[in-house]
Order: sequence, then structure tokens, then C-alpha cells
Amino acid sequence: MQDAVITGIGELKPAIVNSGQTELDLLMQAAAIATSDAGLSKKEVDGLIVTPPSNDNYFMWPSQAAEYLQIKPELLDMVELGGASAVGSIIRAALFIQAGLCNHCLCLSGGIWDRRVFNTLEGKKKVMSQAEIDFELPFGPMGFNSAYALITRRHMHKYGTTAEQLAKIVADQRFNAMTNQNALFNDKLLSIEDILASPVIADPIHRLEIVVPCSGAAAVVVSRRDQAKNSCVRAINILGMGEAYTHNSIVYAADILESPVKKAAGKAFAMANLKPEDINLVSLYDCYPITVLITLEDAGFCAKGEGGEFVMNTDLTYGGKLPCNTHGGQLCCGQPSFAGGMSHVIEAVRQLRNEAGERQVQKNKVAFINGNGGVMSVESCLILGGD
Repeated sequence: MQDAVITGIGELKPAIVNSGQTELDLLMQAAAIATSDAGLSKKEVDGLIVTPPSNDNYFMWPSQAAEYLQIKPELLDMVELGGASAVGSIIRAALFIQAGLCNHCLCLSGGIWDRRVFNTLEGKKKVMSQAEIDFELPFGPMGFNSAYALITRRHMHKYGTTAEQLAKIVADQRFNAMTNQNALFNDKLLSIEDILASPVIADPIHRLEIVVPCSGAAAVVVSRRDQAKNSCVRAINILGMGEAYTHNSIVYAADILESPVKKAAGKAFAMANLKPEDINLVSLYDCYPITVLITLEDAGFCAKGEGGEFVMNTDLTYGGKLPCNTHGGQLCCGQPSFAGGMSHVIEAVRQLRNEAGERQVQKNKVAFINGNGGVMSVESCLILGGD
């Protein structure tokens, strides 16, 4: 993908309690930060891709956002792939630019968390397919905790993965979050024992292994290389991209331990002409630790079934052998709706631009990023590179 580069990033600090701002307010703030970072004025933004709102107001949402931002893009789109939406929007922005449809595409993602809505049965049904409502809900499973608990337990049963190995992922990410002022949880380090001592919410998943919903927004600007402004801090190359889908409801998964990451990552590595051993850091979607472990396996960083041993024996902190989620991931930064996935892109860009401060990875030429939608249903992957 020679023509498209990332020129701007913007992110708001996530919040558990909403300050009273609307979702459009949050998106506008993130957009202002990202366009300023790219050295652009509003009138220069000629492409806009948004993820859906966290409420039901979907109708012409890209147009609503553009009007609120007071921009006049020539191309508008909305990407709805669950947690893969943010990475998916970067992929589509790069393709639009490659096709000559725009010069500067603003990718916007965010949401407002309302416990009164989403913690009800009707609220949970809003993110469930009809198949899940008809064939899963009557038998007990409700929501993502129970679905990912099934995957976690199956991985333990088939491959001997231990609770300690999964907790190690969370502990390493909390270490990373300690230097991230935007993290929701950066007050103290966590040991493996601390994590396993937290209450079991959906056996075998503990409370400290579950992402926390919150409110926030994030934005990324993708530009034509020849249109990148000199005032842009440093353009980051999009080296490879890939996306794949296998199912929506977990009942339709042929094998709940085989994710679309394998195909999506394979496409990205082939496009970039790189291999997993060429990657210096990874930003992996982490709604639960099992998603990180399976992504590492299916993307080729370790053999299938050996993820538990791999994470236990590999330092995943920013100073380690394979830095993973150096901002702390969503398990420490929270999940502001679709912007949770965008945080992984932004952190990778930060690292590649040498802007990560205390948690800066020293060897930072190439980064692998993934977004995970649904119950490991659809996966979007990016490979980014510096100069």
C-alpha cells in the first residue's frame, strides 16, 4: 500500500462516568486533535469514515458527524465490524486513497457508555443476533463474558493452557499501563496472584481479565503520501492489510479455537512481504486475555496450542522480547465502544514515531495490529512501519 500513510492521531482519555457530553462532542474533540497532528485544516479533510454510534441513532450517521464537524468530505462511509471496526476503517481509508477517491481521510470512532441501557436484558439483545437470541439466550449464555469463557475453557482443555498463563498477559499489560496517563487503571501493579484472586465472573474468567466499558473517542488521519503535510510530525507507512470472517454467532463457528486471524494476518504479511519474526511490537485486541493468546498463535508468533507457554516465557512489556499492548491495552485503558480498537492503532503509531515516553520500545521499525469483532468472528489486521 504505497500511496497511503498515517499522518495524524488523536485520542481522549477514557472516562467511566460520562461528563454530560454527547457522542458527537467527543468525536469532534478527537478529530480536532488528529487533524492538527496531521497539519490539516478542516477544509482539507475530503474523506470521513466513522464507526456506529453507541445509541440507536444510526440513520445517516456519517452525514450527521460531518455536519457536526463542519467539514465537507467528498466520500463518507461507516464501518460496523464490532471490535474490528477501527482497524477496518483504516484499511478502507487506505483503499479509498489508493483508488484516488480522497487525499485525507479522517477515521473517527467513539462512544458513550450508559450502564442503565447496556446492563439490561434488552440492552444486551441489541448486540446479539437473532440466532443468539433464539438458540443461545434461552440456555443461559448472555453476552460476551460467557462466550469467551467457552473459548478459554476449551483452550485449557485441549492444550493444557493454565489460568496463570492467561493472567500473565494482564500482569504485563498493567506494567505497561503504569506509564500511560490515559489509562483508566494505572494506580498499581498487578501480580498473577492478584488477578487470580479477583472474583470469577464467567468461569474461568476473572474480573481483572475482563475489559471495562467506558466513554471516549479516538481519531486517525490517513493521507496520500504526496499530500502529507511537511508539518506532519512523521508519516507512518501502511505496509500490509488483511481482513477475514468466519461466523457471527459462536454456535456457527466450525472450531471456536480457530480464528479468522490466520487468514487476515496472512494477507497482511504477504502484502508487506514480512514474517512474524520481522515484527518489533504488537498491538492486539484484548477484550479478554484469551483473544491475545489466540491472536499470537493464529498470526504465527507461536505454534497453535503453544500460546500459553509462549506468553509465560516471553516478556510482553515495553522493554521485553515482544512488546505487546504497550499502552496497557483495553484491559487497562478501557473500551470506549469502537474506539477501544482504535487505541491499538494509535499506540502503534506513537511507538513508531518515538513518542511513547517512558514506555518507548527501542527497536520500533515494524508493528502488527489487529482488531477483533464479535466472538473472534471477524478480524482486521494492519502492519505499520516507520522510516
